[in-house]
Amino acid sequence: MEMEEDEERRRQRKLEEALEVKSLRRIISAYLNYPEAAEEDVRRYEKSFKKLPPAHKALLPHYPSKFQNLRRCISLNSYFIFTMLQAFEPPLDMSQDVDGCKDPHLENFEHGHCHSEERNASSCQSASTSGRMCCSNNAEACPQEKSNIMSNPTTELQEVKSEQQHEPIFGSGAGEVENNNEIAECCSNDVADSNGNAFSSPHDWLDPSLQLNVPLVDVDKVRCIIRNIVRDWAAEGEKERNQCYKPILEELDAQFPNRSKESPPACLVPGAGLGRLALEISCLGFISQGNEFSYYMMICSSFILNHTETTGQWTIYPWIHSNCNSLSDNDQHRPVSIPDIHPASAGITEGFSMCGGDFVEVYNDSSQIGVWDAVVTCFFIDTAHNIIEYIEIISRILKEGGVWINFGPLLYHFADMYGQEDDMSIELSLEDVKKIAFHYGFELEKEQTIETTYTTNPRSMMQNHYHAAFWTMRKKRTTTT
Repeated sequence: MEMEEDEERRRQRKLEEALEVKSLRRIISAYLNYPEAAEEDVRRYEKSFKKLPPAHKALLPHYPSKFQNLRRCISLNSYFIFTMLQAFEPPLDMSQDVDGCKDPHLENFEHGHCHSEERNASSCQSASTSGRMCCSNNAEACPQEKSNIMSNPTTELQEVKSEQQHEPIFGSGAGEVENNNEIAECCSNDVADSNGNAFSSPHDWLDPSLQLNVPLVDVDKVRCIIRNIVRDWAAEGEKERNQCYKPILEELDAQFPNRSKESPPACLVPGAGLGRLALEISCLGFISQGNEFSYYMMICSSFILNHTETTGQWTIYPWIHSNCNSLSDNDQHRPVSIPDIHPASAGITEGFSMCGGDFVEVYNDSSQIGVWDAVVTCFFIDTAHNIIEYIEIISRILKEGGVWINFGPLLYHFADMYGQEDDMSIELSLEDVKKIAFHYGFELEKEQTIETTYTTNPRSMMQNHYHAAFWTMRKKRTTTT
């Protein structure tokens, strides 16, 4: 009987790993399809322009050069993307034949609880800033029991060297890059290294035969990542960061005024995105751990955190993908330099790490009970299928007297998802969210509403604003008699 159960577990693990590979291929393929999808947009613009009557066309003599400038911007964005992908070592054997798997359980697994293309294995990385980085062995820092992938502590990952001290930064991810000819074809002559040489593909898993045709919605996620880079890692995003991150950082600083350098308080940042907030919290003197579910995010944040050599090292063009609400072509085509700070020189606190995986799967673990002094959620709690479960876990993992600082709206991510019978989306009002928090032992200490934007083009004629809820809650201490 035990042998049968062991075999079943091995088979299930193999199936889950195959699904991880398939998921990663799709995400990497989305990145790789960016140049062609963007070029298709330009061809569509050109087609519309050519349909104009000659008299109307004559009023726009600069348009042909505008289209060429768009192509130049696309090629430079693509250069950044391909460089980013080449920096990654995949945590899995990306060459394995997942399409040939005939196990009927695979179909059920893929369309069941593993239906998202952003599903990420639970993996925790703690970077040693003076060498190679490997997955953490510390179960309290990031439980590995739920992980089927990247739980081997010998897995080597890229890291960054700190100029000031030896402490962790981050690393994880996977990638897949096309061969030289396809890269050159997609990105023209701009895709080359500093010596003018075309990209090479040093890894077996870069085989273009592994690339998938993905829907345009996947490529749209890549464009979203480019806008998120501005929010987290560009001077142009400082206004948004001041609206969202600054109040959180000031509140954390006020809540822990006498924190010890020898034993810093521990702060968890679920939904860490591209990692800037988690890094800033580390720089405040906290043992900071970011948790992120999306491989789209993790691939990019790992590259910026671990492979940046100087400020302004890269130039991207984040606003080229929409012709709507532009004040001028120059605004639409303006370059943005990243990053605005050098992560390795930022003054991080020892223990900074990023943990990849679903928040519920990773932190709903007995080893996490009462571990954290603070939990910071920024634009996160509305990503839940079941927000009650999020709140319950946040309460469980906080120490007695620990604080939960939240910032964000309630734009529930799964509110408009249809078609899956077992899909769930619990969409509570702010009033009900607070009632649930009180049920799980929280007391409200501070609350206000702050107006902010999210990955908004500051020069756009259209600005979407949130009236975000910002609160500090404290987990009650158990009274003893």
